Amino acid sequence: MRILVVNSGSSSLKLRVLDEGDQLIASSDLPAIAMAGTDGPESATPDAVRTAIAALGGVDAAGHRVVHGGIEFSAPAIVDDGVVARLEELTELAPLHQPRSVAALRVVRAILPAVPHVACFDTAFHAGLPAAASTYALPRAWRERWPLRRFGFHGLSHAYIARRSAELAGRPAAGLRIVSCHLGAGASLTAIRDGRSIDTTMGFTPLEGLVMATRSGDVDPGLVLWLQQQGGLSVAEIAEGIEHDAGLKGLAGTDDMRQVLAGVAAGDGAAQLACDVYLHRLRAGIAAMAVPLGGVDVLTFTAGVGENAAAIRARAVEGLDFLGVAVDQERNATGTGDREIGVVGGAARVLVVLAREDLEMAANVRSALGGATGTS
Repeated sequence: MRILVVNSGSSSLKLRVLDEGDQLIASSDLPAIAMAGTDGPESATPDAVRTAIAALGGVDAAGHRVVHGGIEFSAPAIVDDGVVARLEELTELAPLHQPRSVAALRVVRAILPAVPHVACFDTAFHAGLPAAASTYALPRAWRERWPLRRFGFHGLSHAYIARRSAELAGRPAAGLRIVSCHLGAGASLTAIRDGRSIDTTMGFTPLEGLVMATRSGDVDPGLVLWLQQQGGLSVAEIAEGIEHDAGLKGLAGTDDMRQVLAGVAAGDGAAQLACDVYLHRLRAGIAAMAVPLGGVDVLTFTAGVGENAAAIRARAVEGLDFLGVAVDQERNATGTGDREIGVVGGAARVLVVLAREDLEMAANVRSALGGATGTS
């Protein structure tokens, strides 16, 4: 089965074709798909997407990354018009990301009408969170009226980490306790036991949790109310600030961890503060994820920062000796690809795994279709 994986982001549209052995056999990267009234000439048009897909060769099915599945979608879903309509209704839960996902889904379905399409959700891996981990302590009337719960995100990445970490550790998923660290522009941690998410740092939105490239992470809600009531900021101004001007960018003036680390090396005080705050939250989060697990067997780093910033990985485990977590400095500073960087014989394994949401999406497609496909 040749599977087209469609990953629509805020600024890009990534197309990948995987064969039945999960080998990448073709790919194309485009700008984000054009959306009426919001995009400039650099956005990908439906014709450009059609041309790119034609160049990739025939496929038997397509999998689409969808950021939010709400309460309804807790597993990959075969797409029909009704599913598309329900995904559009979830836009209010993810107004920055859901429209892109749905727009790409509509365009690619029109280009490939003869093959089945499967929606793969970033929230699905966390759908089974225990009530203690998913419930906000808010008024019952609010919780009954609206879907106010911790959804969690980066689920496709964390699900892949669960599988790949078990493989690298040479252990079955059953009984394995993993803390997965997805550290990219967006960042989140997940506590994984028996291959399932039992806690995670992102919540109702991707704003909750760790310090990120431009997102604030955890902020006292009273502070947000104060900015509105006493500071005179509008809802739009606050949203813009905590979504796009906070995090590393707000502290160091750049959202690029490479530049932050260069600033630290050069003695820049703002860069040092940004790094210290980032790592303080990260270390605390790792320890917090270990609590529901009752310990850590594997700590895995993935995504742009997690894969490439050895200094961040080294400092992230400082003070976590009580969890049995430690990195070997030489192994941490060298090597490429999926690898182990922990101290030999350490109580917990420490891994670096390349982010491969495409492989997880392909697995979702096969699971949803059960072998029944068309060809185009």
